[in-house]
Amino acid sequence: MTIDTGQPTSQEVTEPAQEEPRHIWRMVAIWAVLAVVLDLLFYFLVGPHVPPGDMTSAASENQDDFTILFLIALPVMIGVWVYMAYSIVIWRASRKGAPEPVGGPQARSNLGVQVGWIVTTTVIVLGLFVFGTVELVVNAGSGGGEGPNPIWTPTSASVLPVQVIAQQWKFTYRYPTFGGFESQQLVIPNGTTIAFHVTSLDVTHDFWAYQLSIKADANPQIDNVAYTTTRQAGSVTVRCDELCGLWHGAMFNYGSVVSKTAFNIWAKATERATAANTKLLPPFAWTYVPDANGADGGYYPDNVDPYSNSEVYGATPAKS
Repeated sequence: MTIDTGQPTSQEVTEPAQEEPRHIWRMVAIWAVLAVVLDLLFYFLVGPHVPPGDMTSAASENQDDFTILFLIALPVMIGVWVYMAYSIVIWRASRKGAPEPVGGPQARSNLGVQVGWIVTTTVIVLGLFVFGTVELVVNAGSGGGEGPNPIWTPTSASVLPVQVIAQQWKFTYRYPTFGGFESQQLVIPNGTTIAFHVTSLDVTHDFWAYQLSIKADANPQIDNVAYTTTRQAGSVTVRCDELCGLWHGAMFNYGSVVSKTAFNIWAKATERATAANTKLLPPFAWTYVPDANGADGGYYPDNVDPYSNSEVYGATPAKS
């Protein structure tokens, strides 16, 4: 016999439907906090130490550009990580009370998310395009490079030209304002605008002075110009960054940025000490014909005839 108490049975009792949390806003809040904190940590703790440093104006500009681009990229990366972590924690199948993996009609489309994603990514891409274009124009090229026909020249009244001569497999440096002597050591003064005139005697090389943030191709018969202004003294590593033959990996040397006084002492002393050798060099020019000075690099065979068997340069053979 069943007694009617007027109260619903346990089978009739239903728990009130719980409103689904606003997951998107949760993720946005977590993302915003992490993005701001990590961006600030990177800017103040890591940014000032990002290579190539700030030895020159070109290096400082590249360091600033990398820092800005990383500050933009970091929140994007954090957004992806937050979404993945949130999904694993909240929507994993083993979680008690977790919704079914298939979300029904609401999972098919979310206009707000779609529009937000398209707008955000479009703004980022177009913003990077504008930023990159402005930096190339304002900073007069990438890596200080202006090419063989510079459209921008330094405003400094005194620019020190340094010629970089590449050949298989070494770099030499010629100083036209000091009698045109050559040195296997790159030495430049601090607080000075430098015009690097980069060329090659044989195949294509690439002059990469890492700490100076200068990078320019060295092509035969081409005067490739790159500018920078030195800001602090220090050592410099120079490498070839273009595959140029068997010993490409061994094509590197070192240099230094020194005080103006120390540079003048070194340059004048080297000019005097190498005067006899300088007389044997071809007259200073912004490019040189390989067979004219005997620097064949293994590609232009002097032992066969005065010129290359495949290319004629019209140079006067070097006197023996």
